[in-house]
Amino acid sequence: MIPDRGTPRLGLGVNAAQFTLLVAVNALVGGMLGQERTVLPLLADQVFKVPAYTSALGYIAAFGAVKAATNYLAGTLSDRYGRKPVLVAGWLVGLPVPLLLIWAPSWGWVIAANVLLGVNQGLTWSTTVIMKIDLVGPARRGLAMGLNEAAGYGAVAATALATGYLAARYGLRPAPFYLGLAFAALGLGVSTLFVRETHHHARLEAGTRTTPVPKSDDGASHHGGLTDRQIFTRTSFSDRALSSASQAGMVNNLNDGLAWGLFPLLFAAAGLSVARIGVLAALYPAVWGAGQLVTGALSDRVGRKPLIVAGMLLQAAALAGFAIATSFAGWAGAAVALGAGTAMVYPTLLAAIGDVAHPTWRARSVGIYRLWRDGGFAVGALLCGLVADAWGIRPAIWTVAALTAASGLLVAARMYETMHREPASQSA
Repeated sequence: MIPDRGTPRLGLGVNAAQFTLLVAVNALVGGMLGQERTVLPLLADQVFKVPAYTSALGYIAAFGAVKAATNYLAGTLSDRYGRKPVLVAGWLVGLPVPLLLIWAPSWGWVIAANVLLGVNQGLTWSTTVIMKIDLVGPARRGLAMGLNEAAGYGAVAATALATGYLAARYGLRPAPFYLGLAFAALGLGVSTLFVRETHHHARLEAGTRTTPVPKSDDGASHHGGLTDRQIFTRTSFSDRALSSASQAGMVNNLNDGLAWGLFPLLFAAAGLSVARIGVLAALYPAVWGAGQLVTGALSDRVGRKPLIVAGMLLQAAALAGFAIATSFAGWAGAAVALGAGTAMVYPTLLAAIGDVAHPTWRARSVGIYRLWRDGGFAVGALLCGLVADAWGIRPAIWTVAALTAASGLLVAARMYETMHREPASQSA
C-alpha cells in the first residue's frame, strides 16, 4: 500500500526540488557504471589473462542480460509497490559491487559483480526515469528525459576519466573502485532519506489526461486495464512506435556494449597509455551526456522520429570512423560523433514511450522497452566477441555499424511520430 503525501501537482517547476534530487541520484547511478568503463577491459586482458574476446566480454553479457530482466521487473514492481521501495532496493544490491571488483581472485568474481550491477542499474535507473516522467507530466517529457540521461551518462564519462587517471597512477586495483563505494553509500542514503514517492503523480495524470491517445495497428486505443501480456505485446511488436523504439534501443546499446568492451582493447593494441585510453573512454559518454541537455528538449519541439532516425545513422557513421582510424585524434573525432548520435536517440526514445503509453501502464511499458534496450548489451557482447575472435576487432566494429544503419532505416520506414497526433491518423 502506497501512503498518500498530500495533493500532487504535475510540472517541472512545481516539482523542481524533487526532480533535481532525482537528477543527482541518477548521476550516482551512472557513476556506478562508469567505474568499469576504462578499467575492466584492461583487467581482463592484463590481470586475469582471459584468453578470448568472447570470454572477456562475458561480464558485459551477464550485466546486460540481468539488467534487461530487472528493467522489466522494475516497472511492474514500481506499479505494485511504489517507486521509492524499488529505488532503495536497487542501491542495497549495488553496495557489494565495488568490493567484489576490488577483491576478485578470479574472473568469475568479476562476472558475479556484474550480475549484481545489472540488478542495481535495472532497479535504480529505471525507477528514476519513471519518477521523472511521473513528476513532469506530458508537456516537458523530452526535456525531463534529456536531463535524466545527461546526468547519468555525464557521470559515466566523469567516472571513466577519473578511474583512468587513478589506474595510471595507482594501478588497476583497488583505487579506481573506491569511487564506486562512495557512490553506492551516498545513493542509498539520499534515496532512503530524501526521495519521495511519485506514484500519485502518475495516478493524477491518468485521471486528468485529455490529450489524444495513440492507437495500435489493431485500432485499439491505449488505455488502462491492459494485462501484462497485452502491454508486452504492444510495446514489443504490435504498436509501430513502441516496437520501433524498442528495436532501436536494443541496437543502440548493442553498439554501446561494443564501445565498452572492445574499444579499450583496440586502443591498447595501438600502444595508447592507460590515461589516454581513459580520455577516449570518457569522451564518448561525455558528449552523449551533455548533448542530451539539448536533444531532449529539442524533441519536444521538432518531434521524436527525426532525431531518432538521424541519430542512428550518425552513430553508424561514427562506428565506421572507429574502424578506419589508427590514431588518438581519429578515434577522438569518432567518439565525439558517436556521442552526438547517441544523444539524439537516447532521451528521445524514452520520451516516445512516454508519449504513447497510458499513465496506468506506462511504468511497465518503460520497463519492457528497457528490457529490449539493455538486452542489447548481452547481444552486443556475444556478437562482437564471436566476430572479433573469428576476424578481429575492426570487422566486429564494421558489423555493428551496418546493424546500426539498418536500425535507423527501419525506424524511418515503420515508426509514426508520437508528438501531437490526431487519433484518426495514429494507425495509418
